[in-house]
Amino acid sequence: MKNGIKLAVILCATTLLSCSDSPTLTETTNTYFKLVRPEFKGDVAYETTAFVEKYWRVAGNTGFNESVYRIVAQLEEAGYVLEAKAEPTDRLTYRIETREMDKPTWEPVDGSLSIVGTDEILLEQSTNRNMVFLNSTSTPKGGVVADVVPIEAVDDLKSKDVKGKIVFAEMSPRRLYSSAIEAGAIGIITYDNPAYLQPEKNKTSIQFRRLPYDEKYKTWGIALSYEAKEKLKQAIAAGPVKVKVDITTKIYPSEELTVVANVNGALLPTESLVFSAHIQEPGANDNATGVGTQLEMAMITAKLLKSGQLEAKRTLTFLWGDEIISTHRYITEKEKRTSEINWGISLDMVGENTAEIGGSFLIEKMPDPSAIWTRGEDKHSEWGGEKLALNDMKPHYLNDFIIHVFEDQGAYANWEVNTNPFEGGSDHTPFLKADIPGLLLWHFTDQFYHTDNDRIDKVSKASLVNVGTAALVSAYTLINADEETAQQLLTMLMASATIRMNKELELSRAAVAEGKAIDEEEEILNAWSDWYQQSFATVGDVVPDSDESLSDRISKAQAELEALNDSFKKKLKARASQN
Repeated sequence: MKNGIKLAVILCATTLLSCSDSPTLTETTNTYFKLVRPEFKGDVAYETTAFVEKYWRVAGNTGFNESVYRIVAQLEEAGYVLEAKAEPTDRLTYRIETREMDKPTWEPVDGSLSIVGTDEILLEQSTNRNMVFLNSTSTPKGGVVADVVPIEAVDDLKSKDVKGKIVFAEMSPRRLYSSAIEAGAIGIITYDNPAYLQPEKNKTSIQFRRLPYDEKYKTWGIALSYEAKEKLKQAIAAGPVKVKVDITTKIYPSEELTVVANVNGALLPTESLVFSAHIQEPGANDNATGVGTQLEMAMITAKLLKSGQLEAKRTLTFLWGDEIISTHRYITEKEKRTSEINWGISLDMVGENTAEIGGSFLIEKMPDPSAIWTRGEDKHSEWGGEKLALNDMKPHYLNDFIIHVFEDQGAYANWEVNTNPFEGGSDHTPFLKADIPGLLLWHFTDQFYHTDNDRIDKVSKASLVNVGTAALVSAYTLINADEETAQQLLTMLMASATIRMNKELELSRAAVAEGKAIDEEEEILNAWSDWYQQSFATVGDVVPDSDESLSDRISKAQAELEALNDSFKKKLKARASQN
């Protein structure tokens, strides 16, 4: 662990949770690591990623649906049975949920952008597959030629004649689209790659953009790479510019598909852990890697279950669909599932080759005080997050448990594991909104995030293996958890709380020495103490019918942490009085 503070040392140092001969959480998880590590080779995850990333995927289109059919074929090969044909004794089942879409689906076919009067082709779909905005219509056969009108602000449209012309701006298309089209423009060209994409280095990258689907306006948009933007601006600086735009897309009615695969629990089938990986988005890492990793996880689970090497007391569910939408539906449509959801985990961007893209693997935690006071080793990703409030907190053992398991895999595989405070934006958010413990497994910063350079060459099989292995071990531990596991979780959680409180004390001491108000520093210590005390209580949910010993230990842990916090605040006041 960071700062040289070893979990085992803290475990032995606490007065409540002394070392003993009883199994530790690490020993429990190690039994599952021994099962999973020889099986998780990454071949299925990588090959599935390579298949899925070939397509520009949005719900209902060819690439999305072909990905679904690939998943289903592999599930059937592994032994999953279609629910409609399953016997009551079948432990491995799946279904495809089909829904009508209120809007048509879309897919790009071809596109090009060139400057008239030169041999300069700025962009081609074959090499920049994100150049055409999602929901763009096709241009007339043979393309269109029109003047380019550059603007710096949306208000410029009031004074410029753009009717029958193409508007170019360096801004988000959300701010530009409707105003430009209402002013008579036939299309828009934009550039707004964020700095974390390193556009001056990755000059050909284009981050995909979308237009709102609108039957009233049959129009299109083109997103530029840094290189194409600079060439267009250079041409504009020399005088009036005409461009030729030739776009072919498909817009057609379709159905939205979601795959739900269940490993039905043997003893507690109405309790479950749900993994979710979204199919849509056109990249390899985002999120073909989540799709592929989760598929190998499901197939390994089937193999271990059928061979008798693994038991599943609770139900384990694997969900593939449209980001956030499918997960939200699964949570809210209770009549379509037989189990309640105890835990939710999102796999999104889990396969990055960090040597190629930068950043690191991250566990995005459920909301804890680091999302209010982000300091010390805690830091947001470059995606960023809003500062939360105390009433946004989600105290639970899941944060520290997942970190514990993934750090064990990190130490085993020499793999970097980090965390970030809650930021949202993926399939973990529907779980949290439904008050279900949920977190995100992902990578960031990714200099190719949402760009057409997010391809299979940026994917690491080792990352797929590490994430998938630790995710499965986490799941197996939880779905088979009993009272002994609950005791182990409490011991681990108390150790984590002690580590955190010591870190926060040192940070608060330094802050007070720099003149910060002691009241605010005490508020931070209190917030962490409260968060962990409430997290201790959630351990009781693992075995609601446990004997009184677990409840007593939870109460004692809460009292011990409260006493520790009180002693830390006294030390803080003593430091303040010395200033």
